[in-house]
Amino acid sequence: MSIRHYNPRRRRRGGISPQARNFLFLFVGLTILLQISYPLIEGEALRLVTIATIYMGALAMVVHGHLSYGAKYSTRYLPITALFGLGIEVLGVHTGWPFGVYEYDSSLGAQLFGVPLVVPFAWVMMVHPALLAARRIAGNWVFLYGGAVLAAWDLFLDPLMVGAGRWTWEVTGAHVPFTPDIPLSNAFGWLLAGLVIVGILNLVLPKERRKEAASLAAVDALLLWTLFGGFVGNLFFFDRPGLAFFGTVIMGGLLTPYFFSSWLGNKD
Repeated sequence: MSIRHYNPRRRRRGGISPQARNFLFLFVGLTILLQISYPLIEGEALRLVTIATIYMGALAMVVHGHLSYGAKYSTRYLPITALFGLGIEVLGVHTGWPFGVYEYDSSLGAQLFGVPLVVPFAWVMMVHPALLAARRIAGNWVFLYGGAVLAAWDLFLDPLMVGAGRWTWEVTGAHVPFTPDIPLSNAFGWLLAGLVIVGILNLVLPKERRKEAASLAAVDALLLWTLFGGFVGNLFFFDRPGLAFFGTVIMGGLLTPYFFSSWLGNKD
């Protein structure tokens, strides 16, 4: 009589349904397509596209969070992040801390306490990818890595919005490299705020993914586009070649370990 050794097959998570995947990538694709149009339009069209991009990107990331971690994630992530974004922006506009002295233009629409209502949704769009990338590779330092990714992302975001007149800065001292119209304090402010919000979310949001969960492909697509679009846009369209290389080195350097892990490591 022979004895057979049973080696249980490792169970892998299943993917989401084709319909859910199509909707998710529709939202991500529209977010990217709207951003591609930035250098090609101006005036009222650009204003509306800017606002639409933020809402579409926020929707895409909330949907991804829901499809990846469930309702407990999405129903906590959206209000916590939006309220934090609003609160830190109100604090910044009225006190100059932690970002520096700045003021929003009325072109971003209705405001609450001096902050356009669309602005907190930019935080919603950005924080989810930073959190997931940090959870993937940063171990006990999720808050630090996630905050650094957000600060690096803003190296591309802020000059684009300032150039379009969406907000203005008072620069009296050191400035962000290659962007003399943005104070260096803004980068430190984003790092500090990023540390806090990523740290909070990492504590209160579920870490266990659904059995049938969305992959990281949607997050990868948005992060890759931000990196690629920031480089190409600043180099060829916005006349900021120094920022193109500087921002790409910083953000690309931070994201390289994540991309290696996401593409070559365990897909679960």
